[in-house]
Amino acid sequence: MGRFRYRMQNILNIKEKLESQAKNEFAAANMELLEEQDRLAKMLEHNRELEEESKRLRLRDSLSIRDIKDNRLSVELQKEKMKQQALRIHAAEKKVEQKRKAMVDLMQERKTHELLKEKAFEQFLMDEKAEESKQIDQLTSYTYGQK
Repeated sequence: MGRFRYRMQNILNIKEKLESQAKNEFAAANMELLEEQDRLAKMLEHNRELEEESKRLRLRDSLSIRDIKDNRLSVELQKEKMKQQALRIHAAEKKVEQKRKAMVDLMQERKTHELLKEKAFEQFLMDEKAEESKQIDQLTSYTYGQK
């Protein structure tokens, strides 16, 4: 039996490397998205703390207009930061989706090449079987002819 060689093995190897690279890029983009979401969660917590401080400032016996204005300014600034963070999260989500699509496309290409390899192997086995059958027929006819 001869040795099977897939003539497009180098292409399949390249597709596998591209797929693993795409998986790594997708994972990195996903980690970036999680970090951005974590930052927003921290900002929300900080904003809640500022609003609680605002309530405490208003309920104190001695009202300090300066402290209340500073607190209000801090709350507004924090809300603006949260809006910017929401935009960064949206951009990160788009990037994750883009990387996911690229990864899926590369996975499909690799699977296509693997199917082609399997079909080539099946054809190889059929050819080998036909060749073996041919040789057996020749041996049988030679042996029968000798008698």
